Amino acid sequence: MISGVGDPRSALALDVGGTKLAAGVVDPGGRLLTWARTPTPAGIDAEQLWSTLDALFTSVIEKSGLEEAELAGVGCGCGGPMEWPAGRVSPLNLPTWLDFPLRERLTERLPGLPVRVHNDAICLAAAEHWRGAGRGRSNMLGMVVSTGVGGGLILDGKLVSGASGNAGHIGHIVVDTTDDGPACGCGGRGCAEAIARGPALVQWAQAQGWRPGQADATAKELADDAAHGHPAALAAMHRAGRALGLAIAGAASLCDLEVVTIGGGVSQAGPLLFDPLAETLRVHARLDFTRRLQVVPAALGQSAGLVGAAALILAADRYWIAD
Repeated sequence: MISGVGDPRSALALDVGGTKLAAGVVDPGGRLLTWARTPTPAGIDAEQLWSTLDALFTSVIEKSGLEEAELAGVGCGCGGPMEWPAGRVSPLNLPTWLDFPLRERLTERLPGLPVRVHNDAICLAAAEHWRGAGRGRSNMLGMVVSTGVGGGLILDGKLVSGASGNAGHIGHIVVDTTDDGPACGCGGRGCAEAIARGPALVQWAQAQGWRPGQADATAKELADDAAHGHPAALAAMHRAGRALGLAIAGAASLCDLEVVTIGGGVSQAGPLLFDPLAETLRVHARLDFTRRLQVVPAALGQSAGLVGAAALILAADRYWIAD
């Protein structure tokens, strides 16, 4: 039996991102029993960031009333890229962690427990397939559109990790092939992430006259102003929706998907993002099997990252193949 499958114990789940750190205890049915989150600190070094995460999950375990040894294991989602399954992480949005041995450090901190680390967007996909909007479907792409744009791929009912654990990383599909396409943090140009991630949305909109010079402007403020008809804000959301639609159209043709679920902070813009996305799909996804594709908001909201991290332990037969 793969560790965690059929195990009646709960799992510790961690979600490490450029905006927030979260920790929770999840029961075998995928229910979040207790959890806590904190903004990801800025301007600190690698060890200080580790200490912040350690303190967070230690408090959550204590709050759950469980002893560490009573847990089924530890699942962790973290921004990529990473060396998988070793769990050495170099998140683009957490530059202080460069080749940081996250899985090793968690194993040392919680000895005797299985520890599994995967890309945070892959964890979101696992969560939505296990307990969310993709439940009951065999072929889906789960996306997160937030500080970055990532994804995870489920085919024939199981997570596809790929050669390096990065299968489904839809944010780096190129959707702008012009020579002056926007630069991406990956080093390329014209990636969907370079257009649709929150900070890129804000930067582009400000260049078009939306709140110029406001250093702390956010994608949520941008979406709010778009909802009130600000032309530059509306144009930014339309541009992002189109970029995501182009990327999804390509993925749907390649993988014969049934459903795409989209979560993350930027997705909270709702129709401002989803309407231009759907319009783009109508133009570019014209094969019969791609026309049947459904694109829906993720169902699990803020809990998705933690539920998906727990799935690496509690539903490992579908979402973890490395051990």
